[in-house]
Amino acid sequence: MADILGVIGGSGLYEMEGMKNVRTVSVKTPFGEPSDAIVVGEIEGRTLAFLPRHGRGHRFLPSQINYRANLYALKKIGARWVLSISAVGSMKQDIRPGDIVVVDQFYDRTRFRPCTFFGDGIVGHIPFADPVCPNLADIAYASAKKIVKRTHRGGTYLCMEGPAFSTRAESRIYRKWGVDVIGMTNMPEAKLAREAEICYATLALATDYDCWHETEEDVSIEAILAIIRKNVENSKRIIREVARRLPGKDACGCGEALRYAVITDRKRIPAATRKRLALFLEKYP
Repeated sequence: MADILGVIGGSGLYEMEGMKNVRTVSVKTPFGEPSDAIVVGEIEGRTLAFLPRHGRGHRFLPSQINYRANLYALKKIGARWVLSISAVGSMKQDIRPGDIVVVDQFYDRTRFRPCTFFGDGIVGHIPFADPVCPNLADIAYASAKKIVKRTHRGGTYLCMEGPAFSTRAESRIYRKWGVDVIGMTNMPEAKLAREAEICYATLALATDYDCWHETEEDVSIEAILAIIRKNVENSKRIIREVARRLPGKDACGCGEALRYAVITDRKRIPAATRKRLALFLEKYP
């Protein structure tokens, strides 16, 4: 399998009408078990690979997700692009619950998550000033705008640790920082995608106004789930449209992010580490 569109999101997304040759693929990784088996199928002439981020039945806290295994597994089966479908809180008045934001920046407030494939005798520093693939983001925006009128291009996603939602003080401070949406899952996911040389973009689905809004009700699980259910069908339609529009331009540079990233003397990289990262580094002898 090659040139696959990977989709990370809710476990119901792969139940798409018209998807053919649906099968389940279990992938072993040197970083442990992914969140779940990957559902692979074909639609619009494109192979899709769906990975439920929290596992089927939503079993893993945001901090318990094995992000490294998830991205490694998608890379291993041939994912060239990864589209993240993520529920978020809105931090801006003009981003209403039900809107979609195709973000282009992240602010990482997580604390307890393994966030790199490097270490154990190898040091690498990826370029990450622009953490979202611009080409995939363009395609995602055009696809989402066709389905959901209130789709916004660009914005900053603040990734918090969770699992509790923000305090009112935190929410107000984040607003002053100028972030657009807040969520719990896109870091270190985006960072690992870059290290894996995978094009990555996010469809941030606004479900609420967090707790900063003075006239809206505070965030609740019931309200979030109601909007998520409403957006499931839209997400499926957007994924289908993205699959139809790929591959698009190929000048983003995501596929060569590691070319100059590793600064460790190749002769001093431990054999076990070299073997573990061979999937990423074998093209750079």
